[in-house]
Amino acid sequence: MVNSLFPPLKVGGLVFDAPLIQAPLSGYSDAPMRRLARRFGASFALCEVFLDQFVLSVVRGSKSRFYLNVKDSDKPAGAQLMGSDSNEFVSAALKLVELGFGLIDLNFACPVKKVVGKNRGGYLLSDPIRAMEIARRVRDALPASVPVTVKLRRSFDDSEKSRKAFWSLLDGLLDVGVDGIAVHGRTVVQRYQGIANWSIIRDVKEHVAVKRNRPEIPVLGCGDLFSAETVITRMRESGVDGVALARGVIGNPWLFQQTRAAMEGRSIPGPPTLAEQKKVIAEHFCDVIELYGERRATTVMRKFGVAYSKLHPDSERVRMAFVACKTPQRWFEILDEFY
Repeated sequence: MVNSLFPPLKVGGLVFDAPLIQAPLSGYSDAPMRRLARRFGASFALCEVFLDQFVLSVVRGSKSRFYLNVKDSDKPAGAQLMGSDSNEFVSAALKLVELGFGLIDLNFACPVKKVVGKNRGGYLLSDPIRAMEIARRVRDALPASVPVTVKLRRSFDDSEKSRKAFWSLLDGLLDVGVDGIAVHGRTVVQRYQGIANWSIIRDVKEHVAVKRNRPEIPVLGCGDLFSAETVITRMRESGVDGVALARGVIGNPWLFQQTRAAMEGRSIPGPPTLAEQKKVIAEHFCDVIELYGERRATTVMRKFGVAYSKLHPDSERVRMAFVACKTPQRWFEILDEFY
Protein backbone atom coordinates (compact mmCIF):
# COMPACT_ATOMS: atom_id res chain seq x y z
CA MET A 1 0.00 0.00 0.00
CA VAL A 2 1.30 3.44 -0.91
CA ASN A 3 2.31 5.61 2.05
CA SER A 4 0.36 8.76 1.17
CA LEU A 5 0.72 12.16 2.82
CA PHE A 6 -3.07 12.51 2.67
CA PRO A 7 -5.85 10.03 3.50
CA PRO A 8 -8.16 8.55 0.85
CA LEU A 9 -11.12 10.66 -0.22
CA LYS A 10 -14.53 9.41 0.97
CA VAL A 11 -17.68 10.75 -0.69
CA GLY A 12 -20.78 9.05 0.62
CA GLY A 13 -20.19 5.33 0.14
CA LEU A 14 -17.47 5.87 -2.49
CA VAL A 15 -13.82 5.71 -1.47
CA PHE A 16 -11.06 7.03 -3.74
CA ASP A 17 -7.47 6.08 -3.10
CA ALA A 18 -6.18 9.64 -3.55
CA PRO A 19 -7.86 13.00 -2.83
CA LEU A 20 -7.33 14.01 -6.44
CA ILE A 21 -10.14 14.31 -8.97
CA GLN A 22 -10.76 15.88 -12.35
CA ALA A 23 -13.32 18.66 -12.18
CA PRO A 24 -16.11 18.93 -14.75
CA LEU A 25 -14.79 20.94 -17.70
CA SER A 26 -17.38 22.34 -20.05
CA GLY A 27 -16.59 21.30 -23.62
CA TYR A 28 -13.63 19.17 -22.56
CA SER A 29 -14.22 16.40 -20.02
CA ASP A 30 -15.80 13.88 -22.35
CA ALA A 31 -15.21 10.14 -21.98
CA PRO A 32 -11.75 10.11 -23.66
CA MET A 33 -10.43 12.91 -21.46
CA ARG A 34 -11.86 11.33 -18.31
CA ARG A 35 -10.23 8.01 -19.13
CA LEU A 36 -6.91 9.74 -19.73
CA ALA A 37 -7.21 11.55 -16.39
CA ARG A 38 -7.83 8.28 -14.56
CA ARG A 39 -4.92 6.64 -16.33
CA PHE A 40 -2.56 9.41 -15.23
CA GLY A 41 -3.59 9.39 -11.59
CA ALA A 42 -6.96 11.05 -11.03
CA SER A 43 -8.93 8.84 -8.65
CA PHE A 44 -12.23 10.09 -10.07
CA ALA A 45 -13.40 12.19 -13.00
CA LEU A 46 -16.58 14.13 -13.68
CA CYS A 47 -18.33 14.76 -17.01
CA GLU A 48 -18.58 18.20 -18.46
CA VAL A 49 -21.61 19.98 -17.05
CA PHE A 50 -24.96 18.92 -18.53
CA LEU A 51 -28.01 21.14 -18.69
CA ASP A 52 -30.90 19.16 -17.19
CA GLN A 53 -33.07 19.82 -20.26
CA PHE A 54 -30.25 18.59 -22.50
CA VAL A 55 -30.05 15.27 -20.64
CA LEU A 56 -33.78 14.73 -20.98
CA SER A 57 -33.68 15.43 -24.72
CA VAL A 58 -30.42 13.78 -25.77
CA VAL A 59 -31.24 10.40 -24.22
CA ARG A 60 -33.89 10.01 -26.86
CA GLY A 61 -31.49 10.60 -29.76
CA SER A 62 -28.44 9.04 -31.39
CA LYS A 63 -26.09 11.61 -29.84
CA SER A 64 -26.45 10.10 -26.38
CA ARG A 65 -23.45 7.84 -26.89
CA PHE A 66 -21.23 10.89 -27.40
CA TYR A 67 -22.24 12.61 -24.18
CA LEU A 68 -23.56 9.89 -21.88
CA ASN A 69 -20.96 7.24 -22.61
CA VAL A 70 -20.16 5.16 -19.52
CA LYS A 71 -18.32 1.85 -19.82
CA ASP A 72 -17.98 -0.57 -16.93
CA SER A 73 -14.27 0.30 -16.80
CA ASP A 74 -15.21 3.99 -16.29
CA LYS A 75 -17.15 3.34 -13.10
CA PRO A 76 -17.60 4.97 -10.75
CA ALA A 77 -18.31 7.92 -13.04
CA GLY A 78 -19.70 11.29 -12.02
CA ALA A 79 -21.97 13.70 -13.87
CA GLN A 80 -22.58 17.36 -13.17
CA LEU A 81 -26.01 18.91 -13.67
CA MET A 82 -27.06 22.51 -14.17
CA GLY A 83 -30.48 24.11 -14.43
CA SER A 84 -33.02 26.20 -12.56
CA ASP A 85 -36.10 23.98 -12.12
CA SER A 86 -36.11 21.34 -9.39
CA ASN A 87 -38.46 19.03 -11.35
CA GLU A 88 -36.10 18.94 -14.33
CA PHE A 89 -33.08 18.52 -12.05
CA VAL A 90 -34.68 15.45 -10.49
CA SER A 91 -35.73 13.88 -13.80
CA ALA A 92 -32.30 14.41 -15.33
CA ALA A 93 -30.50 13.09 -12.24
CA LEU A 94 -32.58 9.91 -12.25
CA LYS A 95 -31.86 9.41 -15.96
CA LEU A 96 -28.10 9.82 -15.44
CA VAL A 97 -28.10 7.25 -12.64
CA GLU A 98 -30.07 4.88 -14.88
CA LEU A 99 -27.38 5.30 -17.55
CA GLY A 100 -24.59 4.30 -15.17
CA PHE A 101 -23.36 7.44 -13.44
CA GLY A 102 -22.65 6.77 -9.76
CA LEU A 103 -22.41 10.34 -8.44
CA ILE A 104 -24.41 13.47 -9.24
CA ASP A 105 -22.85 16.89 -8.78
CA LEU A 106 -25.05 20.01 -8.75
CA ASN A 107 -23.56 23.08 -10.40
CA PHE A 108 -24.31 26.22 -8.38
CA ALA A 109 -21.11 27.89 -9.59
CA CYS A 110 -20.90 28.46 -13.34
CA PRO A 111 -20.05 32.15 -13.94
CA VAL A 112 -20.86 32.31 -17.67
CA LYS A 113 -23.10 35.32 -18.33
CA LYS A 114 -25.75 33.51 -20.41
CA VAL A 115 -25.99 30.78 -17.75
CA VAL A 116 -26.38 33.20 -14.86
CA GLY A 117 -28.88 35.24 -16.90
CA LYS A 118 -31.16 32.18 -17.08
CA ASN A 119 -31.09 31.66 -13.30
CA ARG A 120 -28.70 28.72 -13.57
CA GLY A 121 -25.25 27.90 -12.28
CA GLY A 122 -23.73 30.69 -10.21
CA TYR A 123 -27.03 32.57 -10.09
CA LEU A 124 -28.24 30.08 -7.48
CA LEU A 125 -25.68 31.41 -5.01
CA SER A 126 -27.86 34.53 -4.90
CA ASP A 127 -31.04 32.47 -4.41
CA PRO A 128 -30.25 30.04 -1.58
CA ILE A 129 -33.88 29.03 -1.05
CA ARG A 130 -34.22 27.80 -4.62
CA ALA A 131 -30.77 26.16 -4.49
CA MET A 132 -31.61 24.31 -1.27
CA GLU A 133 -34.91 23.12 -2.74
CA ILE A 134 -33.11 21.70 -5.77
CA ALA A 135 -30.53 19.95 -3.59
CA ARG A 136 -33.19 18.55 -1.25
CA ARG A 137 -35.34 17.17 -4.04
CA VAL A 138 -32.42 15.57 -5.88
CA ARG A 139 -31.07 14.03 -2.68
CA ASP A 140 -34.49 12.66 -1.75
CA ALA A 141 -35.09 11.25 -5.24
CA LEU A 142 -31.84 9.33 -5.66
CA PRO A 143 -30.84 6.08 -3.95
CA ALA A 144 -28.78 6.59 -0.80
CA SER A 145 -25.94 4.70 -2.51
CA VAL A 146 -25.55 7.53 -5.07
CA PRO A 147 -23.69 10.51 -3.56
CA VAL A 148 -24.98 14.00 -4.29
CA THR A 149 -22.35 16.72 -4.22
CA VAL A 150 -22.44 20.45 -4.93
CA LYS A 151 -20.06 22.82 -6.71
CA LEU A 152 -20.00 26.36 -5.29
CA ARG A 153 -18.05 29.56 -5.67
CA ARG A 154 -17.17 31.55 -2.58
CA SER A 155 -20.15 33.87 -3.16
CA PHE A 156 -21.97 35.62 -6.00
CA ASP A 157 -20.01 38.84 -5.48
CA ASP A 158 -18.17 40.54 -2.63
CA SER A 159 -21.18 42.28 -1.11
CA GLU A 160 -22.23 41.55 2.47
CA LYS A 161 -25.58 40.26 1.16
CA SER A 162 -23.85 37.73 -1.07
CA ARG A 163 -21.55 36.55 1.69
CA LYS A 164 -24.51 35.97 4.02
CA ALA A 165 -26.35 34.11 1.25
CA PHE A 166 -23.35 31.83 0.76
CA TRP A 167 -23.16 30.76 4.41
CA SER A 168 -26.92 30.35 4.56
CA LEU A 169 -26.79 28.09 1.52
CA LEU A 170 -23.88 26.10 2.90
CA ASP A 171 -25.74 25.39 6.14
CA GLY A 172 -28.85 24.49 4.19
CA LEU A 173 -26.93 22.02 2.02
CA LEU A 174 -25.54 20.30 5.11
CA ASP A 175 -29.06 20.05 6.53
CA VAL A 176 -30.35 18.60 3.24
CA GLY A 177 -27.75 15.85 3.43
CA VAL A 178 -25.40 16.44 0.53
CA ASP A 179 -22.38 14.14 0.49
CA GLY A 180 -19.66 16.58 -0.49
CA ILE A 181 -18.92 20.20 -1.37
CA ALA A 182 -16.41 21.68 -3.80
CA VAL A 183 -15.59 25.38 -3.54
CA HIS A 184 -13.86 27.54 -6.13
CA GLY A 185 -12.06 30.46 -4.52
CA ARG A 186 -13.48 33.20 -6.78
CA THR A 187 -16.87 34.89 -6.85
CA VAL A 188 -19.26 34.40 -9.75
CA VAL A 189 -18.74 38.01 -10.80
CA GLN A 190 -14.95 37.50 -10.90
CA ARG A 191 -15.29 34.60 -13.32
CA TYR A 192 -11.60 33.62 -13.80
CA GLN A 193 -10.04 37.02 -13.13
CA GLY A 194 -7.84 37.76 -10.16
CA ILE A 195 -6.54 35.13 -7.76
CA ALA A 196 -8.55 32.34 -6.16
CA ASN A 197 -9.05 33.01 -2.43
CA TRP A 198 -8.06 29.83 -0.61
CA SER A 199 -8.46 31.38 2.84
CA ILE A 200 -12.23 31.30 2.30
CA ILE A 201 -12.00 27.65 1.25
CA ARG A 202 -10.18 27.04 4.55
CA ASP A 203 -13.02 28.81 6.37
CA VAL A 204 -15.55 26.55 4.64
CA LYS A 205 -13.67 23.44 5.71
CA GLU A 206 -13.50 24.67 9.31
CA HIS A 207 -17.18 25.59 9.29
CA VAL A 208 -18.25 22.17 8.01
CA ALA A 209 -15.92 20.06 10.15
CA VAL A 210 -15.81 22.06 13.38
CA LYS A 211 -18.68 24.53 13.70
CA ARG A 212 -21.22 22.13 12.19
CA ASN A 213 -19.40 19.01 13.43
CA ARG A 214 -19.67 17.27 10.07
CA PRO A 215 -16.08 16.11 9.40
CA GLU A 216 -17.42 13.20 7.33
CA ILE A 217 -18.59 15.65 4.65
CA PRO A 218 -15.57 16.24 2.39
CA VAL A 219 -14.71 19.74 1.25
CA LEU A 220 -12.74 20.01 -1.98
CA GLY A 221 -10.84 23.07 -3.11
CA CYS A 222 -10.56 24.44 -6.65
CA GLY A 223 -8.85 27.36 -8.31
CA ASP A 224 -5.37 28.17 -9.67
CA LEU A 225 -3.96 24.66 -9.30
CA PHE A 226 -1.38 24.52 -12.07
CA SER A 227 1.47 22.61 -10.40
CA ALA A 228 1.87 19.70 -8.01
CA GLU A 229 3.74 21.91 -5.56
CA THR A 230 0.84 24.39 -5.47
CA VAL A 231 -1.66 21.59 -4.82
CA ILE A 232 0.29 20.33 -1.79
CA THR A 233 0.71 23.86 -0.43
CA ARG A 234 -2.99 24.70 -0.81
CA MET A 235 -4.11 21.44 0.77
CA ARG A 236 -1.90 21.96 3.79
CA GLU A 237 -2.89 25.60 4.19
CA SER A 238 -6.61 25.02 3.87
CA GLY A 239 -7.05 21.58 5.41
CA VAL A 240 -9.35 20.50 2.56
CA ASP A 241 -10.08 16.82 2.03
CA GLY A 242 -9.19 16.89 -1.65
CA VAL A 243 -8.70 18.95 -4.77
CA ALA A 244 -10.40 19.13 -8.14
CA LEU A 245 -8.02 19.96 -10.98
CA ALA A 246 -9.60 21.87 -13.85
CA ARG A 247 -7.97 24.19 -16.40
CA GLY A 248 -4.49 23.02 -15.44
CA VAL A 249 -5.04 19.51 -16.82
CA ILE A 250 -6.48 20.44 -20.23
CA GLY A 251 -3.74 19.25 -22.56
CA ASN A 252 -1.59 18.32 -19.55
CA PRO A 253 -2.69 15.01 -17.98
CA TRP A 254 0.87 14.72 -16.65
CA LEU A 255 -0.20 17.14 -13.92
CA PHE A 256 -2.22 14.29 -12.39
CA GLN A 257 0.85 12.06 -12.45
CA GLN A 258 3.01 14.77 -10.89
CA THR A 259 0.43 15.63 -8.23
CA ARG A 260 -0.18 12.02 -7.23
CA ALA A 261 3.58 11.54 -6.83
CA ALA A 262 3.74 14.62 -4.58
CA MET A 263 0.76 13.39 -2.55
CA GLU A 264 2.52 10.07 -2.03
CA GLY A 265 5.76 11.71 -0.95
CA ARG A 266 7.64 10.62 -4.07
CA SER A 267 9.83 12.72 -6.33
CA ILE A 268 7.75 14.75 -8.77
CA PRO A 269 8.31 13.59 -12.37
CA GLY A 270 9.66 16.21 -14.75
CA PRO A 271 7.76 17.50 -17.78
CA PRO A 272 7.04 14.94 -20.50
CA THR A 273 9.47 14.46 -23.35
CA LEU A 274 8.31 15.08 -26.92
CA ALA A 275 8.15 11.32 -27.44
CA GLU A 276 5.91 10.93 -24.39
CA GLN A 277 3.70 13.78 -25.57
CA LYS A 278 3.39 12.25 -29.05
CA LYS A 279 2.34 8.88 -27.64
CA VAL A 280 -0.34 10.35 -25.37
CA ILE A 281 -1.73 12.75 -27.99
CA ALA A 282 -1.96 9.90 -30.50
CA GLU A 283 -3.71 7.63 -28.00
CA HIS A 284 -6.10 10.41 -27.04
CA PHE A 285 -6.94 11.00 -30.70
CA CYS A 286 -7.54 7.30 -31.32
CA ASP A 287 -9.96 7.18 -28.38
CA VAL A 288 -11.76 10.23 -29.81
CA ILE A 289 -12.03 8.50 -33.21
CA GLU A 290 -13.49 5.41 -31.54
CA LEU A 291 -16.19 7.46 -29.83
CA TYR A 292 -17.04 10.13 -32.41
CA GLY A 293 -15.95 8.54 -35.70
CA GLU A 294 -13.34 9.82 -38.15
CA ARG A 295 -15.53 12.56 -39.61
CA ARG A 296 -16.00 14.34 -36.29
CA ALA A 297 -12.78 13.39 -34.52
CA THR A 298 -10.51 16.12 -35.85
CA THR A 299 -13.01 18.87 -35.03
CA VAL A 300 -13.53 17.50 -31.51
CA MET A 301 -9.80 17.08 -30.93
CA ARG A 302 -8.66 20.45 -32.26
CA LYS A 303 -9.11 22.31 -28.96
CA PHE A 304 -7.13 19.61 -27.19
CA GLY A 305 -4.35 19.96 -29.77
CA VAL A 306 -4.19 23.68 -29.02
CA ALA A 307 -3.89 22.88 -25.32
CA TYR A 308 -1.26 20.16 -25.84
CA SER A 309 0.81 22.56 -27.96
CA LYS A 310 1.54 24.72 -24.90
CA LEU A 311 4.00 22.10 -23.66
CA HIS A 312 5.91 22.06 -26.97
CA PRO A 313 9.05 24.24 -27.31
CA ASP A 314 7.76 25.48 -30.69
CA SER A 315 4.26 26.00 -29.31
CA GLU A 316 2.98 28.63 -31.73
CA ARG A 317 3.81 26.66 -34.89
CA VAL A 318 2.35 23.48 -33.38
CA ARG A 319 -0.78 25.33 -32.29
CA MET A 320 -1.33 26.74 -35.79
CA ALA A 321 -0.81 23.31 -37.32
CA PHE A 322 -3.47 21.76 -35.07
CA VAL A 323 -5.85 24.66 -35.75
CA ALA A 324 -5.53 24.13 -39.50
CA CYS A 325 -5.81 20.34 -39.30
CA LYS A 326 -8.85 18.88 -41.06
CA THR A 327 -8.25 15.12 -41.34
CA PRO A 328 -6.98 12.29 -39.13
CA GLN A 329 -4.19 11.66 -41.64
CA ARG A 330 -2.96 15.24 -41.25
CA TRP A 331 -3.21 14.94 -37.46
CA PHE A 332 -0.70 12.10 -37.41
CA GLU A 333 1.51 13.92 -39.93
CA ILE A 334 1.68 16.84 -37.48
CA LEU A 335 2.74 14.47 -34.73
CA ASP A 336 5.49 13.04 -36.93
CA GLU A 337 6.61 16.50 -38.01
CA PHE A 338 6.79 18.20 -34.61
CA TYR A 339 7.10 15.42 -32.08
